[in-house]
Amino acid sequence: MVRLAVEALDEKKGEDIKIIDIQGVTVIADYFVLASASNSSQTQALIDNVEEKLFKAGFECRQKEGNLSSTWVLLDYGDVIVHVFSKEDRLFYDLERIWRDGKVVGSVEELD
Repeated sequence: MVRLAVEALDEKKGEDIKIIDIQGVTVIADYFVLASASNSSQTQALIDNVEEKLFKAGFECRQKEGNLSSTWVLLDYGDVIVHVFSKEDRLFYDLERIWRDGKVVGSVEELD
């Protein structure tokens, strides 16, 4: 699921895509996948592509927070939570710092 989400974000030119392994830190999920978008149109394209790819693979989004006018959209797939931010909001909320007890995964290959 993480691999598909990262591929979907990368296909639509998501920026600064990061995977954070939070399995040993919390029970809310196993992974966060973060990406930045340069504008609301790109945010929507990123979200649409993630939803489409994961749906086709048989994964249903449990919860979606945010909409077209949001600067932070969250897709909750249970074990994986995808966050798409505007660049400004990503810096402001700084999930990488908040979840620093998690392990930043360098690439999807490290998940294998």
